[in-house]
Amino acid sequence: MPVYNYIIKDPAGKTITGAVEAPNLTLAGDILRERRYVVISLVEKKAGGFLQQFLQRFRGVKISEKTVFARQLATMVSAGLPLTNALEILRVQATTERMQEVLGGMLADVQGGSSLAKSMSKYPDVFDKVTVSLVEAGEASGKLDVLLTQLAENTERDRDFQSKTRGALVYPAVIGVAMLAVFIIMMVFVVPRLTALYEDIGAELPLPTKILIGISNILVHGWWAVLILFGLIGYLAYHYLRTEKGKYQLAAFAFKFPIFGKLSKDSELARFSRTLGLLIGAGGPITQALNIVAAAMSNILYRDAILAAEKQVEKGVPLSIPIRADPNFDPLISQMIAVGEETGKLDEVLEKVAEFFESQAEQSVKNLSTALEPAILIVLGVMVGGLVLSIITPIYNLTTQF
Repeated sequence: MPVYNYIIKDPAGKTITGAVEAPNLTLAGDILRERRYVVISLVEKKAGGFLQQFLQRFRGVKISEKTVFARQLATMVSAGLPLTNALEILRVQATTERMQEVLGGMLADVQGGSSLAKSMSKYPDVFDKVTVSLVEAGEASGKLDVLLTQLAENTERDRDFQSKTRGALVYPAVIGVAMLAVFIIMMVFVVPRLTALYEDIGAELPLPTKILIGISNILVHGWWAVLILFGLIGYLAYHYLRTEKGKYQLAAFAFKFPIFGKLSKDSELARFSRTLGLLIGAGGPITQALNIVAAAMSNILYRDAILAAEKQVEKGVPLSIPIRADPNFDPLISQMIAVGEETGKLDEVLEKVAEFFESQAEQSVKNLSTALEPAILIVLGVMVGGLVLSIITPIYNLTTQF
């Protein structure tokens, strides 16, 4: 949808600049005049050059912005503020151009008679199916503020967990990059000079030193071949992992990897329980909720399992039965789902299950931090020891000959 830059005056005579999204120039002007603005200038915003268009495809909205949007919109709706006014305020307060564009388009849609959920569904890169479904249920039940608050709390949990996970990986990532940089500098600048020294003195080179010199020669003289090789490997791996077989193998491997595997599984189970509980609590059909939850899962094994469970539930089978039959689901989940189905409080039970697996995932993050530090020290010690041994051994052998 086109975006139009405007210069307007509000009823108090204050000049305001901004942008509005509308199907055409006439409707853009009508939208502004409906808000009692005097339009001074209204010009369509051009798409820009190729580079700008290319970069815009990768613009996203941070999870913190989505949290603020849901929290503030819930507060405004709960206070009785009209939805159009709330969206206008949020658009003005948005800190990124992308969010301003999205809220401007949503405002235009709502003013045109569209529902909030329908307008949000036009921006799948910003609002996922879970968010749209919760908003749709909130509009239908008259509890939009309640569901938006729950959505904000759920988004905040995701943000906090992502922050903890990234924080645990920052230290090993920095050390890993530093180790790689030191290794390359040694191979490119230090080892070639030592090689010339060894040739001048005619020292007999042990096997570790020969290996070190071979690696150095490859990096110095055949760096282009190394780049081509790694590029080819990356290209083939990328395309293989996009195939069905590759996706399933990667998904299965993700659960078997030490520490990371348990973290991945606990995170997926927490997401499954939390999302399904929210959707069921919103009053939607369980079959529809399962379809939405399946789309929200990042691991294809869980996605297939949930879709298979949805087909069983559609035939009248309790959800706990297909969940119990799948080995990727923890037995606790099927047991708690059975309890929820018997008591009629499935959403509350799933909320408790989600909290349990979230705590398990947080513990996995702590274990990850604890395990990575000694592993990094061991790798660093082996690398330094190998370099020292390869460099010093020929010199030591030479001195023992005298």
